[in-house]
Amino acid sequence: MDAIALEVFKNALSGIAEEMNAVLVRTAFSPNIKERRDCSCALFDRDGQLIAQSESIPVHLGAMPFSVAEALRAFANDIQPGDVIVLNDPFMGGAHLPDITFVTPIFSQETLIGFAANRAHHADVGGMRPGSIAADATEIYQEGLRIPPVKLWRAGRLDRDLLALILSNTRTPREREADLRAQFAANERGRQRLLELPCTLSDFAELLDYSERRMRHELQKIPAGVYTAEDSLDDGSPIRVRVTVSNSDVLVDFTGTAPQIERPLNAVFAVTASAVYYTLRALTDPEIPPNAGCYRPIRIIAPEGTLVNARPPAPVVGGNLEVSQRIVDVLLKALAPALPERVPAASQGTMNSVSFGGIDPRTGEPFTFYETLAGGQGARPTQDGLHAIHSHMTNTLNTPIEVLETVYPLRVERYEIRVGSGGRGRYRGGDGLRRDIRALTRVTVSLLADRRRRRPYGLAGGEPGACGEDFIIRDGHEIPIAGQSTQTLEPGDILSVRTPGGGGYGPPIILP
Repeated sequence: MDAIALEVFKNALSGIAEEMNAVLVRTAFSPNIKERRDCSCALFDRDGQLIAQSESIPVHLGAMPFSVAEALRAFANDIQPGDVIVLNDPFMGGAHLPDITFVTPIFSQETLIGFAANRAHHADVGGMRPGSIAADATEIYQEGLRIPPVKLWRAGRLDRDLLALILSNTRTPREREADLRAQFAANERGRQRLLELPCTLSDFAELLDYSERRMRHELQKIPAGVYTAEDSLDDGSPIRVRVTVSNSDVLVDFTGTAPQIERPLNAVFAVTASAVYYTLRALTDPEIPPNAGCYRPIRIIAPEGTLVNARPPAPVVGGNLEVSQRIVDVLLKALAPALPERVPAASQGTMNSVSFGGIDPRTGEPFTFYETLAGGQGARPTQDGLHAIHSHMTNTLNTPIEVLETVYPLRVERYEIRVGSGGRGRYRGGDGLRRDIRALTRVTVSLLADRRRRRPYGLAGGEPGACGEDFIIRDGHEIPIAGQSTQTLEPGDILSVRTPGGGGYGPPIILP
């Protein structure tokens, strides 16, 4: 291809992925997908290499190729037109159990040319707590239904027995079925659109090579050397990294990171790789086509049995949510001396995951509500950080108050910027937020959040951001609760989540 044709082809593929995402959002039923857009879509070549993606959730997109690889491995000699492979097993390419991945093969005249894939966060997939976010889980079996690669559609026919099995293991089966069918529709749109696009298998290969060339060109701008850093979770478990930059190759080594723990703060390798890919893309040129080619120069060492490469039966729901954010923080900290003009201070470093569940008195049916809450962005070398924004590995929206209060027996009493929570500096860190939600019926609440003890760091003399805080407000009294806990709220009780601010950049200016 000449340069113009390659650019047109690249944008055509990304346009297909964006259209897939639009279909998924518009046809989903749950507010978590329809309103918060907690979903991602991508296209792959016939070998399972990522060729295009929607610009949606970083932690989904970097990990999705591992799910596609497992789907191909499971059905290496049994992929037919009309098949749809479904999985969520974190130890087989998934991230955590609520994220269900769909993989649809694309055939042109009986020849396999690629795959359409998407991943969506389901508000409940069973487990010991409503919303499948169990802060007190000690093994993955407590976190929900674990699905290895299976064919939910085979040669165009839905396996209703398998669907019934999946729906029998969730508290909200009608909502789950609607969201699963939305995922099917999104992949079908991707399949149709790719078949309409005139292209060959060699075109995919050329696009991957182009991305690799651009990424190597950008990596050569990072001064060669070895860069190290360490950060810790609130419980003191360290995440250590050693980044070796040599010409246009990068080795990211997590040797020395804490062993996996019997709490749901473990990341599988796919999540760790996703965080590494995101960070290096953000620090180079985000306009590089995000595909398998741009990841070729990056090698990752993540010792098995650690927080960044957990093995069964470790609980992992928070690895996708919390450890992924902390991996970004520690990588940015390591590379700050090499790229001082590009690296910001630490953002909030958590996703502040909240899930509610109970019986809706209006219908007598179970309900589950899940969302992640924004916080402060780290100050940048030339600008303040943004207030109350989803940063790094999450890229979702909030649940609009009108939707939340219409769909669930909950009421938002307070939603505001947490003024002053950003770290001071020449450029201030962004402020976190405060969100108070009142229960109108008896509910179980699970909160999974970090950065409650260890503040988001500042850079170049900037001060750290404030830690997050969490309370139950009962009869006007604030009762502190742990950031990783499960609580029972009675009617009238309020959960108050106050998210961390971002770190400051540069020494504060002291006025006379």
